[in-house]
Parts: sequence; C-alpha cells; structure tokens
Amino acid sequence: MVKPHIHVPFDGVKTYLGFIRQEKLDLEIYFGSKRFDDINKADVMEVKSLLDYNPGLTIHSPFMDLSPGAVDSRVRDITIKRFLDILSFAEILKPKAIVCHSGYDKWKYDSMVDVWLEGSLITWKAVNKRASDIGVKIAIENIVEDEPSSLKLLMDEIASDNFGICFDAGHFNIFSAVTLSEWISALKPYIIELHLHDNDRTADLHLPLGDGTFDFRKLFNELAGKNCIYTLESHTIEHVKKSMQRFQTYFS
Repeated sequence: MVKPHIHVPFDGVKTYLGFIRQEKLDLEIYFGSKRFDDINKADVMEVKSLLDYNPGLTIHSPFMDLSPGAVDSRVRDITIKRFLDILSFAEILKPKAIVCHSGYDKWKYDSMVDVWLEGSLITWKAVNKRASDIGVKIAIENIVEDEPSSLKLLMDEIASDNFGICFDAGHFNIFSAVTLSEWISALKPYIIELHLHDNDRTADLHLPLGDGTFDFRKLFNELAGKNCIYTLESHTIEHVKKSMQRFQTYFS
C-alpha cells in the first residue's frame, strides 16, 4: 500500500494528535509566517516527542512575504534567513524534504525570468548547501506558473540531486496554460514530491481528490515508476479521510 503524507499546520499537530496517532499518519508539517517567531527549538522537540510512532515527515516552509528571487538584497537576505531557520528545525525533525515556493510570478517580474533567476541562484545555492549538509532535500513548488520553463531553468542551473520539484496538482489545475503532459515531460526528472488536492479551476479550494476536475489518474500514469513523496493537502479531517480512501484506488 502506498502511504501518503498528510499536510498539517505546526499548531495542528497537537489539535489533531488523537487522529494523527490513531491513523499513524506520515505528515507534512507546515510552518506559517504569522507566528513563526513564536516557535522555538523546544516547541519543535516537544512535537517530535508526541509523534512517538516514528512517522515519515516533510516540512512546508513559510512563504508569505518571502522572495527567493528578490532584486533587493535585504529582502533576499531575510528570505534566506527564514529558510535557514527552518533548516534548524529540520535538524530536529529529520524530514525527507522541505517544500518551498519559488516566488516567480511573470506579472511581478514582467516576464524577466533572468532577473528572478539571478537572485534565486544566490538564495537556493546557500539554502541547498545547508540542506544537503544535514541530509534533507529541497522541493520547489509550482504556484502561479502557467508553464514549467522557469522551474526547469532553476533546476538546470542548480543541478543538484538534493534540489528538485514539488508538483502541486491543484495549482496546476488553476493556473496552467499548457497540458499536464507538457509539465511532466519538462519536470519529471526533478520531481521529489507531489501535492495532491482538487478544485474546479475557479479557486484554490483544496478539495478532496475527485471532488474537482483534476485528472489524478493521468498524473499517476505519467509518473509510473517514479519514486516520490505523495502529500494530501486537505484542510479538514473529513476531507483527509475522503482523500486517503480515494488515493488508494489509484494504486489498487
């Protein structure tokens, strides 16, 4: 049986601990931006001790206001510091991967991918070096990209087995202007993790698998034989249960 990770906010681990421990869930723990400075290593160690069944873990990094490809060096420095702070928590939690956002938006950068890439390389080379040293992979998630070329360019330039892609099905479903096959053809060698949630292409609804319009069967067929982390990004226990049940049907 293929076992997915379940996305949960850091504070949500305690809130949903009964369900998490009952189901022995593998987790993707999300560290949000708003209360990030309220969390310290002792808090992270406490959460790790509560997960005493030795689950598989990944981390979702903060992303609000961060800009890995920033032109302003001070903004970029703050972004790098945030990622390094997350890596200090990763030393405690020992996750398989940390998911981060690329920060690329063609409207924000006026389609000047080279401007975004210049700052991005400074950021990600520093972050990936530290991540590699502690044995955790970095996975860059597609957000508003409408095609995969900017992400492929970043992968090619970093050129590290420790640095790859988190392909987000829901974000693809909303924003993509090209086919799923084109995305997978461009990024398959780099995919470390999948974020799995659904929508009707009107908003980022994070619906259970099969409640929207995304073709999960096609995704899994395109990635047949690919070893990656599967993460269900549902926001309620009811939706988690529904997605877990439906997820298994694609592998039976």
